[in-house]
Amino acid sequence: MSWIRDSTLNWFQLLAIKILKTGHIPNHVAFIMDGNRRYASKNGIGKIEGHTKGFDKFAETLQWCRDLGIKEVTFYAFSIENFKRKEEEVNGLLNLAEQKFQRLLGEKDKMREHGLCVRIIGNWSLVPQSIKKLMAETMIFTKEHNKGFLNIAFAYTSRDEITHAIKDVIEGVQSGDILSEDIDENVISNCLYTNNSPNPDLLIRTSGEVRFSDFLTWQISNTCIYFTNVLWPEFNLWDFLNAIFYYQRCYSDIQKTMKTQNMKSIIQNSRQSTYIDKLHHKRQIALERIYLSNI
Repeated sequence: MSWIRDSTLNWFQLLAIKILKTGHIPNHVAFIMDGNRRYASKNGIGKIEGHTKGFDKFAETLQWCRDLGIKEVTFYAFSIENFKRKEEEVNGLLNLAEQKFQRLLGEKDKMREHGLCVRIIGNWSLVPQSIKKLMAETMIFTKEHNKGFLNIAFAYTSRDEITHAIKDVIEGVQSGDILSEDIDENVISNCLYTNNSPNPDLLIRTSGEVRFSDFLTWQISNTCIYFTNVLWPEFNLWDFLNAIFYYQRCYSDIQKTMKTQNMKSIIQNSRQSTYIDKLHHKRQIALERIYLSNI
């Protein structure tokens, strides 16, 4: 199935979207796509088929976001904790991921047409080399696109993300690029995998679980959280629009909180800026090395 699809909404669905768009639409929506395995058990199919159904829903949801004018989307695709599952399921998930990234690279014309920038965030050292090469090629091909942003959290947990950010800061201090007094929340934020993205406005979790599962915990302090009992493969447009409507109802309270917390502006000094630029350049070089090893 294609990653980038044409809209298939009927007139009534388009009308509902048009009405919702008269209100505030989130700029960045994050998803915890939970319930694939329970869906498989419920329908008497294999776990990997359940995950395949989950990918189909992911692609469909991505199109709904485009229909609504949501510019950035982040999906929790594969947690580091998932590596602890049975070997057969883990291998099946990794094989499925490799197939899907290969398919995405086969849609370069669509990515270019829609200006879609794809970022894969997570601990790449845990990912098989064949998948890393595909991810690197995708990110390098789309890095200049700016009409829409798709972030895929793969081999990711927030604790791991923060740990690596702290290690990078420590290295910066040890090398003399920054001083200990330069370390603040802004520096840490710019060392995270998500440094290029605004924090999510809305986080949606399916399947009835009321927890974050170590997903973007640094980034969601002011995020509107929406939980639904629907299993991810059964998540439909109306479930999504309900989440958007919930966000709109919460919008004024969220803005008041953000205004209070953001009264003092954050100013970077030149040392901080130079260090962050150097770190991001280092990461880009590492990405290009992975890509070039595939040529």
